[in-house]
Amino acid sequence: MTTLQDQRVVVTGGSRGLGLGIVEALLARAAQVTVIARDPGRLADVERLGAAARPGDVTDAGLMSAVVADVKPSVLILNAGAAPFMAPLDEQSWDAFTAVWDTDMKGGLCGIQAALKAPLAHGARVLIASSGAAITGNPLSGGYAGAKRMLWIMAHYANGIATERGLGIHFQVLVPQQIVGETVLGHQAASAGARRRASRSRRSWPNGMARRSRPGSTVNTW
Repeated sequence: MTTLQDQRVVVTGGSRGLGLGIVEALLARAAQVTVIARDPGRLADVERLGAAARPGDVTDAGLMSAVVADVKPSVLILNAGAAPFMAPLDEQSWDAFTAVWDTDMKGGLCGIQAALKAPLAHGARVLIASSGAAITGNPLSGGYAGAKRMLWIMAHYANGIATERGLGIHFQVLVPQQIVGETVLGHQAASAGARRRASRSRRSWPNGMARRSRPGSTVNTW
């Protein structure tokens, strides 16, 4: 694939955040983009940009299979995901801890399965959004890092199946290693990290004490 012009691309979770940025970049390169997302208002916005919209939940295996069969994309971008509940491990409920698995992981599985079962055309690519947290973890994000790491493993499995069957489909994982502050997830992660650092700083000083300061400097009480 030497150019994206007129290439059919499906993007899940392409109505906001990083996904929307991907959609805008693809449209700027004259790709034919179809976006799958749940929010009708946001989908209307991407339609105004020039993309086609398919409302629905990416964890619906039937929907993913239908879109892949209808559009026959040369590129499938599995970007949809839930924002994790940001809290230390001892403050996580099981539902909060596993929410990302139920969305990111299940949506990834449905998309990968749809690509293999259709199957996509020889030379097609499936790009799967992971995270730098899959490498280093994140102590405030519950099951997020594990879910994002599992997407790597699933891509490896999918490449093995594609090779065995001679499908010529390539599965690749995208691993942003920097917080994208303009996204909901990026804002939540940055805010949670700031709160954690502030809490650690407060605990490091006895109650009522102030840090020693140089003459003329501001004294902060903790």
